[in-house]
Amino acid sequence: MSDVRSMRASRLTGSLLCVCAALVLGPMLKAEDAVPAGLPKVRHPSKNPPSEAKIALGKQLYFDPRMSQDSTISCASCHDPQKGWSNGEAVATGVGGLKGGRSSPTIINSAYGRMQFWDGRARDLEDQALGPIQNPIDMTMTLDEVVERLNQIEGYKQQFQDVYGTDVTSEGIALAIAAYERTVLSGDAPYDRFKAGDDNALSESALRGLKLFTGKAHCTACHSGPNFTDNGFHNLGVSINNPEPDPGREAISGLLGDRGAFKTPTLREIARTAPYMHDGSLATLEDVVEHYDRGGTPNPQLDEEIFPLKLTAEEKADLITFLKEGLSSESYPEHEPPELPE
Repeated sequence: MSDVRSMRASRLTGSLLCVCAALVLGPMLKAEDAVPAGLPKVRHPSKNPPSEAKIALGKQLYFDPRMSQDSTISCASCHDPQKGWSNGEAVATGVGGLKGGRSSPTIINSAYGRMQFWDGRARDLEDQALGPIQNPIDMTMTLDEVVERLNQIEGYKQQFQDVYGTDVTSEGIALAIAAYERTVLSGDAPYDRFKAGDDNALSESALRGLKLFTGKAHCTACHSGPNFTDNGFHNLGVSINNPEPDPGREAISGLLGDRGAFKTPTLREIARTAPYMHDGSLATLEDVVEHYDRGGTPNPQLDEEIFPLKLTAEEKADLITFLKEGLSSESYPEHEPPELPE
């Protein structure tokens, strides 16, 4: 219990500073800058300042299956609000039931990401937005085809004119979807309330799990900061012994050291986003903790931060309690599909 008391005491100064900053800066923040507690301000690229009209347009495009070849697959098919903004399956499923080779990463807090996709091949959300549309497994369209189709829908033509002053363009599609995705935020979790001074925000088991998370379990080596990710790429040895293992970041960088390395995902709302890892090969958080506890899977490029943890059964249970309880928000972004234009 002394460890728990010291953890509570050590955060009081930080909490007071946060309160003072909020009192000073709060009135200066615009409505579109508002974020859940515990998260930093979202930074929008200069090429894509947000507006209510652009975000509304992006939401329609995100949920519209007409963006795919046979009008059955939308962005939300693989990144579903009801499934942690992923799809609840090991890998993505596209047009005609075709299966990809990687899981669908959550959209939650992707606003804070540096480089998108598991291998970081997209530099930002604007770059990422057009990838699945053109992917032969996902939505199976060309940009010319999707632009032509949307320009035949009067409701979209009018909105593009209102937002951009042009008919539908691929650039406008990317900007609108990215602007919408930056609104998908999760914070104000029990962890954030605990850090802000609420001693009752976390159960005793979750508090022990938090101490493990920042200590013995070595989680913060990669899952750091307010979004619980370093935005880096790491080889954990996941599925590395498959006959044809996924090269991961190496396919983009060309560096041997990046072989089998994948982007560190956020842990916000982690209880909702099973199965886990880049290929969905670990079904539960219990499986994930076991993988880390044994030190991953040995291979020449295994990350130096991965090693046997020697956690007890109780420690594993406490760690999982923190992940499930501490990082799940009551204000989860439960977005409903909008009415689509005709």
